[in-house]
Amino acid sequence: MSRIFCIPGIIFLLCALVLSVLVSISLPFLPALDFVRVHFGSGVAISGDAMTELRLGIWAPCYYTTDNARTCFRASHAYSISVSNAAKTANVIIGSSWTRGLAVHPVATAVTFIAFCMSFSTHHMVTLLASLTSFLAALLTLIAFAIDIALYAFVHHEINKLPDISGHTTTSAAFWMTFVTLILLLLAGCTVCFGRRKDRMSGAASYPMSSKPSFFSRFRRNKV
Repeated sequence: MSRIFCIPGIIFLLCALVLSVLVSISLPFLPALDFVRVHFGSGVAISGDAMTELRLGIWAPCYYTTDNARTCFRASHAYSISVSNAAKTANVIIGSSWTRGLAVHPVATAVTFIAFCMSFSTHHMVTLLASLTSFLAALLTLIAFAIDIALYAFVHHEINKLPDISGHTTTSAAFWMTFVTLILLLLAGCTVCFGRRKDRMSGAASYPMSSKPSFFSRFRRNKV
């Protein structure tokens, strides 16, 4: 692949891979990398504890109490969590159907890693596969980002249903890291694709074109 396109494509894929790996680890292993975060003023309880903040990651939710102590649920796929007001007169459940799709993130990370490995090759067919794999990783990341948006909208809607609380739902670091990863993968796929096209065009121009004698050249006199 052309050098001017090769290095940027590898850098885009490397940055996308690093971000995607961090997002895939998420809570409870990296406390700062959650997708949806809810800040509570007062009057909210979870598992019998007064809660000031709730964070939702891929593998588990974590919550903070009034003394700033962090408690995380056991890491598992497709978890569910119940939140109630302090009087326990109302509660909402964020079910596993809304968190199960978050597992698309590690799948997108694996595909991104494959594209990154193939981007080092100089073979035309492998670079084509690297470009296609980058777009596939971008598609999976887009699906994961859509799931993140759906989770945020659902949590925002459910938290607002609880009476006598002041809950503020926001997107968090992993949410926006996924969006940046999507942009980087699209740039990487286009860069690798353009680099392969440039190589093909330069290869076609290197072949000498055969020139056939014209019809009128047959009637020209040869110089002595």
